[in-house]
Amino acid sequence: MYEQLIKSISKHIKLSSVEEDLIETFWVEKTLKKGDYLLRNGETCRTDNFVVKGTLKAYYINPETGKEEILYFAIENWWATDIESFQKQTPSIYNIQAIEKTTLLQIGHDSFQEMLKQIPKLERFFRIILENHIGSLQRRIILNNILNAEQRYLNFLKDYPKISEKVPNYLIASYLGITAEFLSRMRKKISAS
Repeated sequence: MYEQLIKSISKHIKLSSVEEDLIETFWVEKTLKKGDYLLRNGETCRTDNFVVKGTLKAYYINPETGKEEILYFAIENWWATDIESFQKQTPSIYNIQAIEKTTLLQIGHDSFQEMLKQIPKLERFFRIILENHIGSLQRRIILNNILNAEQRYLNFLKDYPKISEKVPNYLIASYLGITAEFLSRMRKKISAS
């Protein structure tokens, strides 16, 4: 289980075997059943979470429509955290919930700070992860503004094939900002062409 986390980190920085062993001491395993919450709106995000197996959705409830609006999905080897809530230790404005049975490696806020102090090169790893996250958010904002719904869906399929295989279509529709019915019509149109 820890091998996945070490492998993910090692894609960006070189770790010694001593550092690999030390990293493992900071993380704990947690399993969520389908439907379990990792985080609820109003709670403070106490852990950073690496997904070992399973799928999570992060969402908020639109106060005007009452509908669930998907912010992101997290699958194997991805991270699932409210970065602002975790970093500032303030209440979250959204929810993170398991779509299927999910196994995580978690690290608490204080442990995270201690790990960075003991292994300073991890600062670089987490900076890279954060830069990648910000880049994908910026890209999503731009594409949502310039692409029509069908183009957004095709782009989603191209960029996230593993997610499209694991996540129900109504959640993908929410992520894309369209109705499930509209997505169904688009899928039929695309498969017919």
